[in-house]
Amino acid sequence: MIRIDIMTAYLRTKLIDFLYKVATGSKKVRNLLTPVGAIFFVSFITLFVLLALQLDKLLKLPQLFSRPFNIILSVPILFLGLPLIGWSVLHFLRVKGTPVPFNPPPRLVATGPYAYARNPMLSGAFILLFGLGILIGSFSFAFIFTPLFVVLNVWELKAIEEPELAKRLGQEYLEYKNKTPMFIPNFRRPSQRHR
Repeated sequence: MIRIDIMTAYLRTKLIDFLYKVATGSKKVRNLLTPVGAIFFVSFITLFVLLALQLDKLLKLPQLFSRPFNIILSVPILFLGLPLIGWSVLHFLRVKGTPVPFNPPPRLVATGPYAYARNPMLSGAFILLFGLGILIGSFSFAFIFTPLFVVLNVWELKAIEEPELAKRLGQEYLEYKNKTPMFIPNFRRPSQRHR
């Protein structure tokens, strides 16, 4: 067990160092790796959808909602997630960064949705995935794979991305992290939130 812990810590450190090196390295390498990161993320989600649909078939689970109820229920959820993702991406692009950890913004983004949650883009993705599960009528996707996706992302953020952000952005990020919730927004005005 100790050997696994040592190997896990070593691998985690290597991943943090690799992400830091790429994020602070040449623009050419960052631009080259950005589509790779985006393709990986989309492929991961696609794999989850396909696995969920197969699990639904294997377990002979009924469709969550029949048409048109699946559309009626999913559209408001999708329209909550999509604008949140778009708004978050816009704030990254404004400071010449991308949502892909290989090519992040060069400075801390604490404006727009980031004033209320540290990971609003992922919050939007989680909402979007739940809505997609309802739209395609997959019980497994909505209630098993979407929560699993959330858990995996929280683990990755805590283990890799947040330590890299602390290393790259320093005290400014640590103060932001202490004041700002991870996913669930704090809707009080940012200037009044921590009095």
